[in-house]
Amino acid sequence: MFSNLRKFGVNHKKISILHVSNMCCSKIKASLKRLKPYMPLGRSYSSLPGLVGNDIKSLHSVISPPIAKIRNIGIMAHIDAGKTTTTERILYYSGYTRSLGDVDDGDTVTDFMAQERERGITIQSAAVTFDWKGYRVNLIDTPGHVDFTLEVERCLRVLDGAVAVFDASAGVEAQTLTVWRQADKHKIPRICFLNKMDKTGASFKYAVESIREKLKAKPLLLQLPLGEGKAFKGVVDVVSKEKLLWNRPSEDGKDFERKPLLETSDAELLKATAEARNDLIEQVADLDDEFADLVLGEFSENFDLLPTEKLQAAIHRVTLAQTAVPVLCGSALKNKGVQPLLDAITMYLPSPEDRNYEFLERVSRLLLPFADQHIEIPSLTAGNIALTVGLKHTATGDTIASSKSSALAAARRAEREGEKQHRQNSEAERLLLAGVEIPEPVFFCTIEPPSVARQPDLDYALKCLQREDPSLKVKLDPDSGQTVLCGMGELHIEIIHDRIKREYGLETYLGPLQVAYRETILNAVRSTDTLDRTLGDKRHLVTVELEVKPIETSSVTPVIKYAPSVSEDLPKVSQEAIENGIHSACLQGPLLGSPIQDVAITLHSLIIHPGTSTTMISACVSRCIQKALKKADKQVLEPLMNLEVTVMGDYLSPVLADLAQRRGTIQEIQTRQENKIVIGFVPLAEIMGYSTVLRTLTSGSATFALELCNYQAMNPQDQATLLGRRSGLNQGL
Repeated sequence: MFSNLRKFGVNHKKISILHVSNMCCSKIKASLKRLKPYMPLGRSYSSLPGLVGNDIKSLHSVISPPIAKIRNIGIMAHIDAGKTTTTERILYYSGYTRSLGDVDDGDTVTDFMAQERERGITIQSAAVTFDWKGYRVNLIDTPGHVDFTLEVERCLRVLDGAVAVFDASAGVEAQTLTVWRQADKHKIPRICFLNKMDKTGASFKYAVESIREKLKAKPLLLQLPLGEGKAFKGVVDVVSKEKLLWNRPSEDGKDFERKPLLETSDAELLKATAEARNDLIEQVADLDDEFADLVLGEFSENFDLLPTEKLQAAIHRVTLAQTAVPVLCGSALKNKGVQPLLDAITMYLPSPEDRNYEFLERVSRLLLPFADQHIEIPSLTAGNIALTVGLKHTATGDTIASSKSSALAAARRAEREGEKQHRQNSEAERLLLAGVEIPEPVFFCTIEPPSVARQPDLDYALKCLQREDPSLKVKLDPDSGQTVLCGMGELHIEIIHDRIKREYGLETYLGPLQVAYRETILNAVRSTDTLDRTLGDKRHLVTVELEVKPIETSSVTPVIKYAPSVSEDLPKVSQEAIENGIHSACLQGPLLGSPIQDVAITLHSLIIHPGTSTTMISACVSRCIQKALKKADKQVLEPLMNLEVTVMGDYLSPVLADLAQRRGTIQEIQTRQENKIVIGFVPLAEIMGYSTVLRTLTSGSATFALELCNYQAMNPQDQATLLGRRSGLNQGL
């Protein structure tokens, strides 16, 4: 997979991160993304991390800085909250780049794919490494679009901390909730950065309250804004009681003033800041016993005497414990507030040793990326992120070890230590990483090469893309023999189609985009089947009796049960054959050929003639289930999407009328500054092409976000219409 390590104009690889934590099995994500070379953009880069002016640090300090000085972080947010712009400013102020890139100009460091530059969005995660005030920071810029949620998932599982970026005029948005839940799942400490404080309608108070209400988090206000909207000019550091002002002469934001608040010139601001600092101290004291003892003892009479360093240390502990989240603010686009964010990253987010892993590992052929150079290194110490080459069989979610024996030995050791210390989550679980949870695709379409002779090339391209993107599924239609692409959304499939053209030189043709329905049954049905075949001189005879019935709890895979008379003497090899037959039968339902879900299958009787092959057992079970499904009352299930539309009040009525025509259900309508936020549900089949319609209805002023909610039963009328349309389509073919 990594055999062709190709250089890119600005030489940033879209990589799945090889993250070597303090453990025997490394946190590794395959793969180095296939890249089409781009024309150099004229971006200039400063010295490598570890090089200051003409002073060269030791090679060891450059390659392997002290683990306490490493920060592995991700930038996550809703689309258009300013993640990539924030990342671009971070790289500039750290000295990594010498000029500021812009998303609209298509010249940012981390968004280098042609598709990203054309659309102004992040599609694949990108990693960059830089230094800030003696700290090594490995930063991952992640996508914000719902179609690429998996990219965020597989980055967070190898990171130690994250910066959640918010649009200060919108607060918590739909995809913010999704990425926040993902960070909760992986227990990632976070910092909140309220971006776009210069934007019309920006509200620090509103954004903080939305974090408290919607994310159920406890915000720690480390800064206060100096002005909002066009009046925004800087921030107040609540911890140190200083104001930070970005002056107009400094267009790039590198130069700013840090001044203590004085009673003589800043009386009102000093009073507000003192109150905010006291509130912060009380909040932290409630969450950290060590700090509470300090406050109640030595500084109970006067909080003003509490040293800044003591408060910062307590905030660090609270952040690591994930009992609260520090909140900062600024405007990345206007070059204000990014340097204090960098300080907060190094001060409050954890180092790899804070994440408490206990082993080391060695991986062959490692490369450390430094801007336009790669340094090959013999080994990598805990906590670092690097590139690797030559891995041809790895995939996202794999845990890689030097040998099976070393992995098993480490796992046994971890289990022993886990039992000895009575830990709820054993060290083995943390050592051998769980695979990434890959969401099921909701759209599919056929894809054809320009000629039959190019089919192998298409198969190769799709194989490579699937390894890079596990949320992309490819299957073969058994009836037509066509290749079928299954993806997370219209944009997802569009990007895949474009990448095949640009990166593999294939002009492919896509069929109509279709919704991935599912099927279930409404009543219990029993069925019996016998398979009797003679192959050569050998007779294969199987008789099966089973029951298929609906279940109330949602289950994508069938729940398999055995009657007591069957389970008593059932050989393991026969059980595997039975379950293979069950899963095979549930891949295609009788109505649309869609997967069957929400069913339980009970095997009541199984008679196997001696010498019957397991293949025949599977075939008989599968055929018996298909008979039962055809006899049952059947139901089509359609994907239901969570929908959030942000629209100006003047356009609310036509938007609601349009959603009603799309079988949408409105849950609530919120007010956010001058906008209305419509929250509800809508069937996925009714939302295709919605972005174009919404732009037309609102003169381009509205935005929307979608996320899969669940699968729900279609009403009889809509189901009959769908089946009739599919039947006509099949007859036409």
